[in-house]
Amino acid sequence: MRRVRYEHTGGPLFMEEVPVPAAGPGELLVRTEAIGVTLPVVRKVTEAAEPIALGGEIAGEVVAVGEGVTRCRVGDRVTGLCFGHGYADFALLNEVMASPVPSGASAVDAVALVRSGLVAFGALEAARPAPGEAALVTGAASGVGQLAVQLARLRGASRVVGAVSAPGKAGFVRGLGADEVVLYDATGWGEPVDYVLDAVGGDLLTPAVAALAPGGRLVAYSSGGGTIQAYDLLVGAKSVIGFQMALIARGRPELYERWRQELWRLFADGALRPAVHGQFTLEDAAKAHAVIESRGNLGKVVLVP
Repeated sequence: MRRVRYEHTGGPLFMEEVPVPAAGPGELLVRTEAIGVTLPVVRKVTEAAEPIALGGEIAGEVVAVGEGVTRCRVGDRVTGLCFGHGYADFALLNEVMASPVPSGASAVDAVALVRSGLVAFGALEAARPAPGEAALVTGAASGVGQLAVQLARLRGASRVVGAVSAPGKAGFVRGLGADEVVLYDATGWGEPVDYVLDAVGGDLLTPAVAALAPGGRLVAYSSGGGTIQAYDLLVGAKSVIGFQMALIARGRPELYERWRQELWRLFADGALRPAVHGQFTLEDAAKAHAVIESRGNLGKVVLVP
């Protein structure tokens, strides 16, 4: 089978031929139909001290199951987070991370909706939104951000602001339902909001906190790091909440599953529309990474073997 990997920090990515792996205990062997490209994986390629397996969201058909698998069978269509080599024709997926892809939904729909949607849904839950509050979403054109904009509106936000890196993204974000779009480098982000869902971190944390009304909440779910001055929180009685999806998946699987079912319900009803920036072949994985690195994507970037 074909598999994409790299040998040293920064790449380059290249294709290799390797044997199809065997499903171990508790594992599914999935013929991949779609693979989601994420910013954390792209960052690890350019920053991690040692090469990593290119994993992430995958979706496809189960072609073999390992010992102890009870919920999934050969022929099922599933999606889930792969911690091993996912940029490949076949990938191993732990059964506990797998969820069914409903009839009528494509594999591309699944990787654009489920993992990114769970992060957006969870970050929104962490913000404890009340109907009528105003929301701001950074990274609003990203795979997670585009769903966070839509979910904030569905949860009753009176005003949704999308923060983006370039003017060319404004039309896309407004099309998702945002009332306003602001640029990261703008002086001030308009009228204060009640909560911010921050997918970027770093230098954006300061303007994100400044955008909050007194008593406002910032939910940080980015891998981008950054520092917040305690005084900036104190003067406006503002708060910062950290959110990590892995803690929910491991510690509260019943909640994880409930959110997942709600995402598929909203998708089936047409209320939630995951946008896909583009579909790239495995051979073009480096081009897909370049789109993410340049912050040029409008929606989810997907590899299709």
